[in-house]
Amino acid sequence: MRPNNPAHTLLGKDDDGRRFLTGEFREVNSSAPPTAEPPPFQTTREHRRFIEFADAVRTHRYIGLCWGPPGVGKTLSARHYAGTDQWEQWQCVFTDDLGPVPERVLDARTAFFTPTVAATARQIDQGLPRACQQISFAVDYAEHGLVDPYVHIESRSSGRTELLIIDEADRLKATGLEQVRDYFDRHHMGVILIGMPGIEKRLARYPQLYSRIGFAHEYRQLTPDELTAVLTRRLPAAADPADGGVAHATAVATIVRITAGNFRLVDRLLTQIERVQAVNNLDELTPEIVEAARQALLIGH
Repeated sequence: MRPNNPAHTLLGKDDDGRRFLTGEFREVNSSAPPTAEPPPFQTTREHRRFIEFADAVRTHRYIGLCWGPPGVGKTLSARHYAGTDQWEQWQCVFTDDLGPVPERVLDARTAFFTPTVAATARQIDQGLPRACQQISFAVDYAEHGLVDPYVHIESRSSGRTELLIIDEADRLKATGLEQVRDYFDRHHMGVILIGMPGIEKRLARYPQLYSRIGFAHEYRQLTPDELTAVLTRRLPAAADPADGGVAHATAVATIVRITAGNFRLVDRLLTQIERVQAVNNLDELTPEIVEAARQALLIGH
């Protein structure tokens, strides 16, 4: 089917685009492709602590450092705070009418940047201002209905972006960290670096950057009680179970024991549980189902 709007196509007259099949082309868009509707975001105590930390960095315009083991929810909390999922889906719409800028993006005024594994100095030097400037322009677009930096000068140099979150900060080499410090010095916004445990010791070797860190936050795993509460909301028990709910409660306790508060493992295990239930046409949750799902994962082996 030919495109309806010539302005939204790369194809010329009598062009069927077969060169995309035989040529060497990079991905059209650098952001993630559209995804299915994710499960509802679960607000936890650690996420609330992250919000307090991010708000403080954003208000006082310092550099903040966040670290924690893999899978506990650091990236998930940061993306939710910045409204990154809504922003990426809003940006990928190829229509003349963009629609309103996502409300979460306007509230947070936060840019989210993830360096690639082999990020060069040039990529970082271009990526940071691009991510931040887009947020500033989005605020202008929402307030004025147009983007003109010669008229609305407050959005120049990312002036309306209040916070920059850099995920996977462990990937930044010495030059990249120096670029972050230089960008922070030349702008009036807060910056959060998110990384693995030990990043705080590594950054201590860079005194000029380390002296600018005003807030630190350790993102911990969920406690057993809180994880139990999260699972109870996500996996409600049957209305009138024959055993009084003992099997369901035992299954939830088994999930808590297996995952040890790791959000990523919880999500993977619940996916396998749903698969086991679908294959066997089961509705209830039992310890046997949890054990069958566990055996399909690397964890526990």
